[in-house]
Amino acid sequence: MTSHEKARAFEQAGLKARPSVTREFWLFLRENKKFWLLPPLAALLLLGLIVILGGTAAAPFIYSLF
Repeated sequence: MTSHEKARAFEQAGLKARPSVTREFWLFLRENKKFWLLPPLAALLLLGLIVILGGTAAAPFIYSLF
């Protein structure tokens, strides 16, 4: 492969659409067999959702669950 072909291949790779953060995270989990990270991540997302909804009109409904 000549340097010109390498440069062209590099440019074409840069023009490809980048995967989303969630897609990239899923590919990381699948490649490295780190599926144990999913439950802590789900718990953190759920906790964040509760905190965000705690400051809205949905707060009375959330507090009644606890």
